[in-house]
Amino acid sequence: MGQFPIIRHTRHNTFLRGWHVNLSDSNTASGLKPLVEHDGFAIVPACLDEATVERLCKQFDDTRHPQRNLLSVPSVQGLAMSRPVREIMETVLGPKCFAVRGIFFNKTRSSNWKVVWHQDLTIAVCERRDVDGFGPWTMKAGVLHVQPPVEVMSGILAVRLHLDESGLDNGPLRVIAGSHREGRLSAERIDSWDKENSVTCIVPRGGALVMRPLLLHASSACAIPKSRRVIHLEFAAAELPPGLDWHDKV
Repeated sequence: MGQFPIIRHTRHNTFLRGWHVNLSDSNTASGLKPLVEHDGFAIVPACLDEATVERLCKQFDDTRHPQRNLLSVPSVQGLAMSRPVREIMETVLGPKCFAVRGIFFNKTRSSNWKVVWHQDLTIAVCERRDVDGFGPWTMKAGVLHVQPPVEVMSGILAVRLHLDESGLDNGPLRVIAGSHREGRLSAERIDSWDKENSVTCIVPRGGALVMRPLLLHASSACAIPKSRRVIHLEFAAAELPPGLDWHDKV
């Protein structure tokens, strides 16, 4: 297994320092999980090799619009099962984790949008069943989605794999460290939350941002319109309650 540099962050829009984590060494790999659990995110600057990035860039060119249900795409299935991605996710979720959703994001000259502060609150499932704590239900790109109880959402971990550099000028993700530990937040509480100490996540090409979906996050439109392609994968480590099944499981 390789070494992944993890950038530790402060709460004042700056990075404190970087260090390498050897994920095959439990003494050093143990630093990633506490960081994710406490702050809700971590940045892995070197995740995908250049050959993998270039191959994915050819498939997801810089004019391509956002797309859901990516785990039905063979190349993305392979990405979810690849050693770099599995090493990171298993370090936090354990060896039995599996991918449950894949989404492609891109900001282009013709699709350059601002995303307001929010949490990710839904999962994709196969069929609708009346199960306590699950709801409301929605349909997105032909797939059934539902808001699960907080304990289910808290067990999910996302990894955002960057095909382009995400710098200050092309709408990088901003997050509020530790906000995921407050559970599901009302719109009023999100609006009133102090955003002054939000962290801007600068991620290089081939790097990864690991985050909990309940972490408050937002992004601005690109100041200089250019591609910011991201393959967003979500992983879980537990099955859903009887009657419900993940729409995808890789």
